[in-house]
Amino acid sequence: MIYFVSLIFRALNWLVSAYILLIVVYALLSWLPGGYESKFGRIVGRLVEPFLGYFNFISLGPIGFGPVVAIVVLSLVQYGIQYLGMLILQLMI
Repeated sequence: MIYFVSLIFRALNWLVSAYILLIVVYALLSWLPGGYESKFGRIVGRLVEPFLGYFNFISLGPIGFGPVVAIVVLSLVQYGIQYLGMLILQLMI
């Protein structure tokens, strides 16, 4: 049972890390001409843009800080998942 709970929290942690990586890739695609119009760019955009839509109000002129804020929020969620996993595992022992 402990192994199963640990596996669930590791999977959640991995999923959040993978989504953070997708946000970084999406931000880097903005540097490439036609990066968003490629097939890969459209797939990444479909996965990332709904979440980034919550943070698009944060910009300074033409520079948007939405991806940075989204990564900070996801990092806090990741720390919360790790803490909750450790807490639950300690209660199970």
